[in-house]
Amino acid sequence: MAQPIRRSRPARTAAAALSSVALLATLGACGGAASGESADALTDVQLAFNGALTVCTDSPYAPFVYEEKGKLVGFDVDLGKEIAEALKVDLDVLDVAFDDITSGDSLNNDVCDVAISAMTITGERARVLDFSSPYFDARQALVVPRGSGLDEISELGGQRVGVQKDTTGETYVSDYAPESTKVTAYDDAAALQAALGAGELDAALLDNTVSGAFVAENPNLKLSREFETGEQYGMAVKKDGNIPLLRTINGTLADLREDGTYDKIYDQYFG
Repeated sequence: MAQPIRRSRPARTAAAALSSVALLATLGACGGAASGESADALTDVQLAFNGALTVCTDSPYAPFVYEEKGKLVGFDVDLGKEIAEALKVDLDVLDVAFDDITSGDSLNNDVCDVAISAMTITGERARVLDFSSPYFDARQALVVPRGSGLDEISELGGQRVGVQKDTTGETYVSDYAPESTKVTAYDDAAALQAALGAGELDAALLDNTVSGAFVAENPNLKLSREFETGEQYGMAVKKDGNIPLLRTINGTLADLREDGTYDKIYDQYFG
C-alpha cells in the first residue's frame, strides 16, 4: 500500500450547498475531451510529480483527514492510498487552504493531481473543477448543549449559532433559520467546536459526517437533529485537463465498492 507523505501549510476551510447542476457535471466528467486534446491526453495519466499521486486536502476535518503521530490520516487519505495503489505510485498528501481547492487554483496550477477533502459537489465548483463520481453522502446536523431544548431550525431565533465559513451549514442557516438568529462563521471546524464547547454558542450546524466526533469529545453536547440536504462529496481534478486520471479514480471507486474494500474503510472511521 502506498504510504502518505505530509507536506503542509496553513489551511482554511470552505464548502457550498449541493446543486443538481453539479451532479450532472459529475456524471459527465469523464465523457469527452476538451477541444484540441490529443489522443495521448485521453489515455495517459499525467501526474504533477513523477512516481507520486499528489493529493490536496484541508486538515483537520476528522475523520476524513487529521494528523496522527505526525502524519495525515483519515477516510479521505485511505481512499487516496487506494487510487495511488491502482496507479502503482506513491502517495503525497498536501495540507492546503480549502478555498485554494474549490477555486481551482491548486489543481489547475498543478500543485496537486487530485483533491480529496470531503468536498461537496456543486455547480459553482464544477465550473472550475472536474468531479469524480460521488463517493460519500452527507447531511447537516444540529449540535446543541444537552438540556437546551433546541431541536428545530425554527427554534434558533435569537440564539447564537455557529457555522463553518462558506459551508453548506452556513447556507442552510441563512436559508431556513429565523432572521433574528445570531450567526457566527468560523474559519475551520476546530474553532467552531471550541466555541460551542466553551459555551460561547447555543448551537452549531455542520456536516453530520463530523458531528459524531464533535459530540464524542464533549459529553455536554448532543446531536439534536439531522437535515437532508442532498449533499454528495466528490474528488476533483483540474478542469478539462486530466480525463485519464478521472477515469482511474472512478474505476477505482467502483472496484472498492464492488469488492467490499470501501465498506471496510468506511466502517473503520464511521462504524
